[in-house]
Amino acid sequence: MGTPDFSVPALGALIGVGHEIACVYSQPPRPAGRGQKERPSPVHAEAEARGLLVRHPKSLRTPEAQAEFAALEADVAVVVAYGLILPQAVLDAPRRGCLNIHASLLPRWRGAAPIHRAVMAGDAETGVCIMRMEAGLDTGPVLLREATPIGDTDTTGNLHDRLSGLGARMIVDALARLDALTPEPQPEDGVTYAMKIDKAEARIDWSRPAAEVDRLIRGLSPFPGAWCEAAGERVKLLRSRLTQGNGAPGEVLDGLTVACGEGAVEVLEVQRAGGKPLSVAEALRGWNPGARLG
Repeated sequence: MGTPDFSVPALGALIGVGHEIACVYSQPPRPAGRGQKERPSPVHAEAEARGLLVRHPKSLRTPEAQAEFAALEADVAVVVAYGLILPQAVLDAPRRGCLNIHASLLPRWRGAAPIHRAVMAGDAETGVCIMRMEAGLDTGPVLLREATPIGDTDTTGNLHDRLSGLGARMIVDALARLDALTPEPQPEDGVTYAMKIDKAEARIDWSRPAAEVDRLIRGLSPFPGAWCEAAGERVKLLRSRLTQGNGAPGEVLDGLTVACGEGAVEVLEVQRAGGKPLSVAEALRGWNPGARLG
């Protein structure tokens, strides 16, 4: 049960070690692209390409959807970034329960955007937990956990790919050792919630300290993208690093090194409206961002 690109490696890993996939559940196709034609999710497309049964109900709350799920007589449901609430009847249907691949070190960053929030908060590490699901939001006991450091130049994008691969490996391990694993209840201390990213968060406030601006740029890259105004144009900033420099907030000091409320950031990659991501060196060949970013 999964929907975005993050979930695809787990499906491939389960097939690769010989698990029988009774059915793949994904969110319904959504309009996408210039023509707004309905497009299946990445998991839906991958499952169909492999000849698997795919279901994409809008909800699992109806008696019909729950009966259809129970009729699969599954041993385990593997859930990774599915995006729909699983009612208790669905949680109870698989003989060995529902296991979730969650991209944080629970109980830190329960909820919708754990990778973004970990980078934006300046966490030194994150990781993956394999959790036995229950009715609460990411509250279930943890079967396996593995940490990975968050580097000074990591973006949500490259961390996403690393954690996706880690989760795929860990779910295979968890299923192979399911009888030997002891579920550990999550502690009450340290609970945080990774709220969905609000578009209003994406505008850069250059009066903030450079460390915060840098984390915002990296945490919102590649999506939705932190942005600012440059020469009257809205521009996304996709990669950055901390550097030395002083000036008025938003002042362009050199190349695309920008002064903040404290310190400065060196912008490394940008995306202008309607364009593709470019290194700053490429972008500056035909573009002048002006003396100050807004």
